[in-house]
Amino acid sequence: MAIPNPYQSYKQNSVNTASPGELTLMLYNGCLKFIHQAKKGMSEKNIQEKNNSILRAQDIIRELMVTLNPDIEVGKQMLSMYDYMLRRLVEANIKNDLEILDEVEGLVTEFRDTWKQVIQINRQKQFSPDGRV
Repeated sequence: MAIPNPYQSYKQNSVNTASPGELTLMLYNGCLKFIHQAKKGMSEKNIQEKNNSILRAQDIIRELMVTLNPDIEVGKQMLSMYDYMLRRLVEANIKNDLEILDEVEGLVTEFRDTWKQVIQINRQKQFSPDGRV
């Protein structure tokens, strides 16, 4: 009988118990991880690592796109930003362009940091006696 990997068990449990906001944060962090791996693959001339990592980052951006509500203005704006990032990732992959990866990394980092602040504000409101921050 195989002993389960405690890290894998922890990771799986984290995903299963996360709120929708925390799941979105995990997606942003995963996207950044794959962009970093793609940059490493590019710099080491490892085409397979670069390609696979960019494809995984694209998959995450597509998943973020699916979660949006296109009926509200912010959803429409985010959809166009995600679409832009998706096209830039394709271009970075084709051209082996580190600068494009840097650009997308910067956008994803901004979104991730903003999302983290939103989660913190919501938690403060949730646990505040009068519901204010």
